[in-house]
Parts: sequence; C-alpha cells; structure tokens
Amino acid sequence: MVCDESLTAHNAFVARTREKWEFNQYWYSAHTIKVMAKEIEEIATKVAFLSTPSVYFSLTNGQLKKRSYFFDVDTQWAGFPNYVRWDYNQPLAIDESFHHSFDCVVIDPPFVTHEVWAKYAETAQLLLSNGGKVILSTIRENAEILKRLLQVEPQVFQPSIPHLVYQYLFFANFPTKYLSAPNPEVP
Repeated sequence: MVCDESLTAHNAFVARTREKWEFNQYWYSAHTIKVMAKEIEEIATKVAFLSTPSVYFSLTNGQLKKRSYFFDVDTQWAGFPNYVRWDYNQPLAIDESFHHSFDCVVIDPPFVTHEVWAKYAETAQLLLSNGGKVILSTIRENAEILKRLLQVEPQVFQPSIPHLVYQYLFFANFPTKYLSAPNPEVP
C-alpha cells in the first residue's frame, strides 16, 4: 500500500462513492487515480471522461476540470454541470457542440468485449480534436483491437482496481510520463 498525504483528494471520490454493480462500476485505487490525474493535467486542456467519473472528480486543476466533461449512464451525477448523460449503446448520440472539441479522452468501459470497445472508439473519435490523446484501461487481450481502433499501446503502469478480480493495463496513443513507470501497488 502506498501512503501519501496527497492521496486525500484522490481518495475522496473512492471513500464517498459506492460502486454500483448494476453499472459494473469498479473504482481505481486512490494512488492510481492520483497518477492518472497527474498525467492528464500535464497533457490536456479539455478532457472527455467516458465512464471514468472517479478521475474527473479527482482532478486538482480547477481550470481543466471546468473545461472538461464526464459522460456516463449513471444519473447520480445529473446535478453536476459537467455531467453528460450518455449510453455507450448509442455512441454517436452526443450533442454536436462536443464534436471534435476535446484534446484528450479517458476511457474505462463497464465491459471489455470487442463490440463494446468499437462503440467507445466511435465516441472517442467523435469527441477528439485532430491529434487528440487517448488514455484507456482494459485487459491485455484487447491490445490488438485497440491498436487498430485507437492506435494505443500498452503502458508500464498497471492500474490498481481493488474489487476487480483480473488485472487491467493502461493504453495510450502518446508517450506518457507517469504511466511509463511501474505501479508499486501491483506486484
């Protein structure tokens, strides 16, 4: 376990938000969220968070948070101004004002099938501006399809997801800084 007082902000979401099994929600550990937030805050100016509310709510850069949006089917966040109700089964049902307006997309779908990833990739391509960056997490077995769909490569840093029974990897389509080092939480 990594002990670090700066994890407090990143642990707040995990501490106060219950995972909902009906949405297949599994939160990253506080340390994993901290590393993701650092990476994102250094490379992005406006981010679309697809099924990744834990990372959106854990941003420490207030300006980035104001410009970014999180897209999710779970309506518990409907009262937040930067929440967009979105169902991956309708990947292109997104207001035109969001089209090609994000320089980064962060993705963690509730399911790891190729069919689901194809839908998330459609949404990511609709939201990303030219040359946009992608960070996502899934199982190693999806590497080939994700390379084809989103031109991403596996990263060294593996996320810790305490209630998930199998190990995910992070993937990105750019040279990462913080995701290129091992996660001490994952043996």
